[in-house]
Amino acid sequence: MDSSPTIDLIGAPIEIGTSEPGAVMGPAALRTAGLTRVLHDLGFTVRDRGDLAPDCAAGQRDLPAIRAWMTEISRAVETALDGGSLPLVAGGDHSLSLGSVDGALRHCTRSGRPLFVLWLDAHADFNTLQTSPSGNVHGMPLAALCGEPGFDALFEGGERPLLDPRRVHLFGLRSIDTGERALVTQRQVNVVDMRTIDEFGVVAPLRRILDRVAAENGHLHASFDVDFLDPTIAPGVGTTVPGGATFREAHLIMEMLCDSGLVGSLDVVELNPFLDERGRSARVLVELVASLFGRRIIDRPTEMLPLEA
Repeated sequence: MDSSPTIDLIGAPIEIGTSEPGAVMGPAALRTAGLTRVLHDLGFTVRDRGDLAPDCAAGQRDLPAIRAWMTEISRAVETALDGGSLPLVAGGDHSLSLGSVDGALRHCTRSGRPLFVLWLDAHADFNTLQTSPSGNVHGMPLAALCGEPGFDALFEGGERPLLDPRRVHLFGLRSIDTGERALVTQRQVNVVDMRTIDEFGVVAPLRRILDRVAAENGHLHASFDVDFLDPTIAPGVGTTVPGGATFREAHLIMEMLCDSGLVGSLDVVELNPFLDERGRSARVLVELVASLFGRRIIDRPTEMLPLEA
């Protein structure tokens, strides 16, 4: 990361995109697990902006409510980036990324930098209204952000910047619907699935992504879904898929992201405390965020020292 940027912690207690109740409690669980304290201990100035509360009724799940949430989240992220802060959006279901990535896109469009998205998730989240088996919006944010038809009403009026699907990197994918598989292929979305990670580990595929972002002077938005992790590590999520990343693989990813200094905005999504075991998943997520922001066991030397004879 850059030298100690200010972090704007933005709570997004949203479960409008899922049929499984409980994600609305995610931001509170992350705070209770010590997220702010850990970041302070690492030397960051943390401004907790509280939980967003758009002008819609509690429990409202229609199009105006989704749009109200996305507009509020987008503005909060854009404002943080425009002010030189790093926005950390704590959720809440993955539909919140409609707003957070939109805010980062608007900022990057004005600053003339390309936006890359690292989607750490068991799912592709590239469904459309036509391809989605469930109709849940948390499975659609990438399709909407990349300009697939049918989503313009979710965003603020006027022309909006679109995410280039070729700058989207799905990482840890292990569940994809038939319709979105075809779209992901057609739109040339980059995929590192769990088969690739099983064969080559996380280092080589992630290094290629980071090298590409650095070569284009890109802004990297990392979106971390709890179900990226194997459910034996983090059970507090409504969409568990067996065979996810291990605890050590996830920490290594976070450490590499930290070393790269490229992450400019972050989502932590889909934490559902109602499905968790005594706060276990929240604590794991806080540990992983700490690694992303520089916590390490020991400072690594710039060069490996020779072994003593």
